[in-house]
Amino acid sequence: PSNLALAVGPELRYTVLQWGDGRVVIGEGCLEAYAGTLSGAEILGTVTGAELVGRRFRPLFGYFSDTPRAFVVLGEDFVSMDEGTGIVQMAPGFGEDDQRACDAAGIAVICPVDDRGRFTAEVGDLAGVQVFDANAMIVDRLGDAGALVRTEDYTHSYPHCWRTDTPLIYRAMSSWFVRVTAIKDRMVDLNQQIAWVPEHVRDGAFGKWLEGARDWSISRNRFWGTPIPVWKSDDPRHPRVDVYGSIDELAADFGVRPEDLHRPFIDELTRPNPDDPTGVSTMRRIPDVLDCWFDSGSMPFAQLHYPFEHAKRFEEHFPADFIVEYVGQTRGWFYTLHVLATALFDRPPFKACIAHGIVLGDDGRKLSKRLRNFPDPEEVFAAYGADAMRWYLLSSPVLRGSDVTIEEKGLAEPIRLVCNPIWNTWYFLSMYANADGLGGRVRTDQTGVLDRYVLAKTRRLVEDVTAAMDTYDLAGATGHISSFLDALTNWYVRRSRDRFWRPVNAGATPSTPGVGGAPPDDKQDAYDTLHTVLEVLCRVAAPFLPFLTEAVYRGLTGQRSVHLEAWPDADELPSDPDLVEAMDLAREVCSAGHSIRKAAGRRARLPLSSLTVAAPGASRLLAYADLIADEVNVQQVKLVETVGELAETVLNVIPAALGPRLGARTQHVIAATRRGDWSRLSDGTVEAGGVQLEQGEFELRLRPSDPGSSRTLPGEVGIVALDLETTAELEAEGLARDVIRFVQRARRDAGLKVTDRIRLWIGLPDASAAVVEQWRAHIAAQVLATEIEIAALAEVQAQTTKPDDVFTAVGELSNGDVVVVRIRRLG
Repeated sequence: PSNLALAVGPELRYTVLQWGDGRVVIGEGCLEAYAGTLSGAEILGTVTGAELVGRRFRPLFGYFSDTPRAFVVLGEDFVSMDEGTGIVQMAPGFGEDDQRACDAAGIAVICPVDDRGRFTAEVGDLAGVQVFDANAMIVDRLGDAGALVRTEDYTHSYPHCWRTDTPLIYRAMSSWFVRVTAIKDRMVDLNQQIAWVPEHVRDGAFGKWLEGARDWSISRNRFWGTPIPVWKSDDPRHPRVDVYGSIDELAADFGVRPEDLHRPFIDELTRPNPDDPTGVSTMRRIPDVLDCWFDSGSMPFAQLHYPFEHAKRFEEHFPADFIVEYVGQTRGWFYTLHVLATALFDRPPFKACIAHGIVLGDDGRKLSKRLRNFPDPEEVFAAYGADAMRWYLLSSPVLRGSDVTIEEKGLAEPIRLVCNPIWNTWYFLSMYANADGLGGRVRTDQTGVLDRYVLAKTRRLVEDVTAAMDTYDLAGATGHISSFLDALTNWYVRRSRDRFWRPVNAGATPSTPGVGGAPPDDKQDAYDTLHTVLEVLCRVAAPFLPFLTEAVYRGLTGQRSVHLEAWPDADELPSDPDLVEAMDLAREVCSAGHSIRKAAGRRARLPLSSLTVAAPGASRLLAYADLIADEVNVQQVKLVETVGELAETVLNVIPAALGPRLGARTQHVIAATRRGDWSRLSDGTVEAGGVQLEQGEFELRLRPSDPGSSRTLPGEVGIVALDLETTAELEAEGLARDVIRFVQRARRDAGLKVTDRIRLWIGLPDASAAVVEQWRAHIAAQVLATEIEIAALAEVQAQTTKPDDVFTAVGELSNGDVVVVRIRRLG
């Protein structure tokens, strides 16, 4: 009933048919879909949409037949042949495109539907019928009029109220607007002053939205909300509009000072129209309230009741340093803040903003309190802890604008990779400190290479996390902490374990002599270093893991709270970039060595003869060769400056980067690369098939000659090769290491302290017992055995009786041998 025009695509072609007593026009591309319906129709010819534009037609319903300039064919580019007939009915009161096209054609907006979605008296016999209920009635009337070609059901996406799930209708409404188009260019300029995370939002989602900004409809037809402070004359013969900016202005005109500015109280303020000499008309507030986004956009000044109060505070704190909301607010809160700040203050509303992605529920839809499509938070906190949930979100891609799904299984990862390493390191330190009666302190003058490395690494942690936080890159900050934890737990603590384990009275090391009964300096250095690192780590990680760091920090320092401490100052920690770079390379070498071992089935406790590092600058690892050898469990570390025969350099071209520059010659370069027709040039670039390639168009990679025993280092800087051959001597040492590990586990199971001395009996098959005998002294030193007896398995097994203070353990070594150990704690 509300259709006032038709739209065709000017560039599209339309078929004219004779069908019964009348003629039918249909899009040429839609004709096949209606072949059955139009069976028997005679094709009279074809025309372009442009030839139809301007033609008038008889309306299907006569309700608005006298509307000026209506019932005409319009040309619009949005019309397609994808569905329907290629001809679109236009109702300017119920569609954005419809209204725009009809406005341009001078066709008035007619809207015969009331606020409750029911037809008005303008459409006669349909009056009072809800629009969705009227569908069948309208179809029947079309059929009765002989105007119905075919009825058809469509399934398509339709807007629903997000609170009630009831369908919505588009309807033209009279509205009040902010003339955003007048300040659009300035809004675009001020946007460049904002630091966005992720950065692409500035010129992408937000920037593009600003460039296309239209005037903002700020009025809403609701009962509750902030009333629009506009009073209008109720008699159009005496028009007047008053806009109020303060309660004082209201009091001056209405003679009362309102206590409640909301409806219905504010609407009770009326007064005679000063422009009406008859004194009959009255000034009444318009019924509209403000769009709630206008309230949100007013937040910076409204929260302080500016400009009526707190002017100094507002001016000192505007623009805001930082805000955060999900990326959809580029069209919501971010936008309305920006509109009002530009219009009122000619400034951006905030200096920095994180526009995070959408948090999705386990059903893939946006997280919703109404749908409850997420794990119960209280259950998550009880099972994993609030820190795990916090880290899960802060470290996820959601803080870089991507979406993230809340999966309960993913919440276990922060526990395993972050929380447990921190807690276990604290537990390790406190356990040994309590056993020794020693404590650590904050110190940074240690001279040991491992201590200097982890302290310098801690300085870099502070620098990196500070830099990330300064740019609001929270996910990047968590990445730096995770990387540091690997260096701390899997390198420093692992490589320093013997220093903590060594008894206090074990005597001085040659390089750091002790005095009398005092612990060696090296051991105290280890305590002080780990204490210092944990103290700084807790302060750095406190914003991300507030509960865990609180517990560790208070136990470590005895202070009230880590959250009352200052952010660490990197300058208070030593800087040694060369050491950090070299030690990190040593760690990568060890990681590659372990990877080769695992793939080749060589257990970690089996010594191997050698490991080779072949890379430019490998000699800088000479100072760490013993450390690498001990970590990877090899007898020798070889360092060479070139990869030689261990690997070959291969060239990979990147077609997506080559194509725009080389076009058809890209395939020529790819073919030359495959047949080895390429060379490296002195400037670091590459020539392939006579074509010089630029940086970013290729990558050079190392291909190990023996992938089974070699690995490339990260960044393709070199090769690590491991000699996987074993000998009887190596197997013997490996067996001794297996025995040591078994005894250490038995000590733990027996409840011994790390410093307890023991008497030890070891029972093994004869052949293995003979091998282990050669390592008696080494085993005794490692397990703190002052007395040790290695005997045949049967002999130890035969000792069926035992005193109460003897602990017995039976197990199996990696070679399949059964082992029996008996342990007695010595006073």
